[in-house]
Amino acid sequence: MSAAELEARLAAEGLVASSWGNAPRDRYSAHSHDYDKVLVATAGSMTFHLVELGRDVTLTEGERLELPAGTVHGATVGSSGVSCLEAHLPAGTLAGVARKPATG
Repeated sequence: MSAAELEARLAAEGLVASSWGNAPRDRYSAHSHDYDKVLVATAGSMTFHLVELGRDVTLTEGERLELPAGTVHGATVGSSGVSCLEAHLPAGTLAGVARKPATG
């Protein structure tokens, strides 16, 4: 599914997404946000390190990750880089961390 189609699916849910990308193996240190975040990988991959949950979640092309506000996470970009769509929601909108197909 193309990035435009994935963005249209988010828009159908009322989500306004922006796009961004990172180079291979870029890293983000552990942090959190005061808003809920929905991420959809449109190319490549990125592993999210969910510090407080003690696990990693790898997001690959065509997958969606939902991160509630306050979720402490770091990230490492995969060997091919990553391109993502990202939408923000008010804190408390999402029930919990969830990884699922972006098309489902």
